[in-house]
Amino acid sequence: MGNLSCGKTDYDKKGEELVHSIEKKIKKIERDTSLSYWNAMVTGKDEYFRKYEELNKKIADIYSDKNEYEKLKEIYDSGKITEPELKREIELLLLNFKRNQIPKDLRDEIIILETKLEKEFSTYRGKVDGKEVSANEISEILKKSKNSEERRKYWEASKSVGELLSKDFLKLVKLRNKAARILGFKNYYVMSLELSEQTEEDILEIFDNLAKNTEEPFKKIKSEIDFKLSQRYGISPDELMPWHYEDPYFQEGISINETNIDSFVKGKDIIKIADNFYKSIGIDLSDVIKRSDFYEKKGKNPHAFEIMIGRSGDVRVLMNIKDNSQWLETTLHEFGHAAYSKYIDKKLPYFLREEAHIFVTEAIAMLFGRLAKNPYWLQKALNINEDEINKIKIALIKEFFESQLIFSRWAQVMMRFERELYYNPDQDLNELWWKLKEKYQFIKKPEGRNKPDYAAKIHIISDPVYYHNYMLGEILASQLNNYIVSKIYKERDKTFVTYYGEKKIGKFLIDNIFKEGAKYRWDKLILKATGEELTPKYYVKMFSLLD
Repeated sequence: MGNLSCGKTDYDKKGEELVHSIEKKIKKIERDTSLSYWNAMVTGKDEYFRKYEELNKKIADIYSDKNEYEKLKEIYDSGKITEPELKREIELLLLNFKRNQIPKDLRDEIIILETKLEKEFSTYRGKVDGKEVSANEISEILKKSKNSEERRKYWEASKSVGELLSKDFLKLVKLRNKAARILGFKNYYVMSLELSEQTEEDILEIFDNLAKNTEEPFKKIKSEIDFKLSQRYGISPDELMPWHYEDPYFQEGISINETNIDSFVKGKDIIKIADNFYKSIGIDLSDVIKRSDFYEKKGKNPHAFEIMIGRSGDVRVLMNIKDNSQWLETTLHEFGHAAYSKYIDKKLPYFLREEAHIFVTEAIAMLFGRLAKNPYWLQKALNINEDEINKIKIALIKEFFESQLIFSRWAQVMMRFERELYYNPDQDLNELWWKLKEKYQFIKKPEGRNKPDYAAKIHIISDPVYYHNYMLGEILASQLNNYIVSKIYKERDKTFVTYYGEKKIGKFLIDNIFKEGAKYRWDKLILKATGEELTPKYYVKMFSLLD
């Protein structure tokens, strides 16, 4: 073998030594932190939340080392790093170090409050007539009940956690803003975007463009939905309230097209269905399934997420599965995240063993989650006969496009609320929340309601300045689907293909996205994988299919 050091500059060598030193300090702590989080979410036990909090403080302490931060900056700013992977590692480390260059007492106070709020949300259950109800029970009532009063009670139960959390949450917002200003940013919103390699201007441009392009088609489908719901509940469209929609936030499609996918899923093993599909495209998640936790139990977080323990390939999924179409979609979605994490190349340098960007892994999850509304995929995956699928095909496709429009308008609410929240946390946030819902979703505020409903949405609390990435994920998912349809299936002017059994799809994603980890910035990765920069044109094109 030749001399592997040949061609390295002194800055390469200094950079390698410093990066390896940081890796050595943080590797075990990162693994223990994610394991503590997993245990806390599965059990709800105080001991795991306490451990998670303490370990997060240790990670923040490592990244707060001003001396190492200055050394990293000096090496990077020299312009003399010749090794691309080392340069990328240092870029990512600098972002983490910069975030933590705040006083220790402030860092710790933020972590303590974040952990407290996450625990309270995770273990909280709303009540209806004095009885605790789960998230699944609320979802079931909002999907099936025709009793407006019953619906109102369950909807209010879904929001009641906001009253518990709002006071501490506003304190947390101000602490986050304080930290951001110490670091020289306007506020936490601007800081979060810039430290995740995004800009406020770019996000606003994309969202303004989407708002303009979706307003008229959304207005049309919202009118159709309101008419059908008014018939369902025996009231006029003007009398519809937030609890008359099937989701507490009106972020998902409405089952008004009589597709009744639930009937095909009832009694089926959703995990097996998803596992068989992923295997059919060359993605084996058997090890992930063995380590995961799929069903409801006391104290467990009521929602769904995927996690990689450390950067080791130990990937797990938490869900609370019921045998319905919503959980089929969620399972496909979370397994998409898991596939990405599992197939990141473990030979990559330690700090590159993560997704290129959070919205890129969301795009993969959404690409697969969408299959739950793809009639061709459903026919194959659920073994539905052709006559039955033909009866619902058109309605199902319409439902898919409608659900995309509905989500895009909901994402407008979330992005704009968070932006306004961090620019001015002292304004009337209850009023702001409903003002945005009325503007972008055409949902009326219940008369006299003045409660912190925004604080019932866990993402605002535990994943701040994150939600816009779901919308970017949908945009990229459409771009990836276009590539798959046109390049792998070699179809023109087609949106839906089966995906099922097409191993070239798994190979394309593994080779061009998953295994690359964070080796490239997200924009370079997308261009490299698809031949185009991130573009909303394929997402916007979907709306023309509504006509």
